[in-house]
Amino acid sequence: MLRVRASHPTGSIPLISNNSTYSIATHRSVMLHPSALFLIIVAISAAAAHGHAANGTPAARFWEEVLPGTPMPEALAELVQKGIDHSPLVENFTGPYLSIGMCLGHVYVSVCSVERVKKAGTGLFFHEDQVRVGTTMTVSFSPAAVPAILPHAAAANVPFGNLTAADVAAMFHIAPGSTMISQVGDTLRACQPAAPSHSHAGDERHACATSLEDIVRAALRTLGTAAGGGVWVVASETPRGGLPLQPYAVDKVTPLDGDRHVACHDEPYPYAVFRCHKIGLSMTRAYLISLRGLHGGPKVAMAVICHLDTSGWNPAYPAFEMMGTKPGESSVCHFMPYANLLFGVKATGAMESF
Repeated sequence: MLRVRASHPTGSIPLISNNSTYSIATHRSVMLHPSALFLIIVAISAAAAHGHAANGTPAARFWEEVLPGTPMPEALAELVQKGIDHSPLVENFTGPYLSIGMCLGHVYVSVCSVERVKKAGTGLFFHEDQVRVGTTMTVSFSPAAVPAILPHAAAANVPFGNLTAADVAAMFHIAPGSTMISQVGDTLRACQPAAPSHSHAGDERHACATSLEDIVRAALRTLGTAAGGGVWVVASETPRGGLPLQPYAVDKVTPLDGDRHVACHDEPYPYAVFRCHKIGLSMTRAYLISLRGLHGGPKVAMAVICHLDTSGWNPAYPAFEMMGTKPGESSVCHFMPYANLLFGVKATGAMESF
């Protein structure tokens, strides 16, 4: 039995579709069996999906209201629709999956190794002087396996922050002691409010979210602004099937506004959990670059973030070994993987100070 903390006062949560209104009785503290959670998600998904295409979901409407003029990345829209059509709460979960976000968003160096990065792809980390037209970068990305994003009403009624890995194993019928449960434990620890002392970025600000609405809110809070109108959002156009290993020419480089940015990375879990983080007050630069495979294939637009001050990072961070450098010697740049988001403040916007 799992204890659910309701996000609404005692009463009911209205779930509105085109022609029907559903409600789920809620209480401040309710004991629910996992099967009861499954029934909740079925009702919520039916309400959200009734008569709507992907661009008509509550999540899409929220995005348009909070981030006007900013199209939702296609990969994110697919995960939102997948959460309605094929909820991970009612379909068998087959994990584990390889999330490179564990090496980009985690403060736990112990779960990120050079071997893990190499399994996820080639050329993830690089120097900023490679971000210029005419350079060639050898790159590959493994197929992405990011799970579905839950509808907000469902995510609000599924426990997350106060769970243990054993709770998740029981809820989703995942074998105890498996690789997936180990990854789930890493995610739950990384999402705790206080960063551990062995962090490679001790003053990192971060927040985890389990719905698109909460991902956006977490990113805006971490960025230091409450209004989304002055914020831009980008994601790489990496195909879900990955990128083949080959040299890619940089055909175009577009600098993005701002000198401090927030990145949101997927973390291993039975449904989508995104960890949005910003490393202290250190400056960053962000770019959108166009890669063209020299051995064929379509051009791909990739979002890039460069961390300019790495002097306080843990020397064991894999980027240093892979780039042949040490903390403080140079900036560290990396691509944003499939469906991961990068937020920044537009030049005309104003960001509140930390």
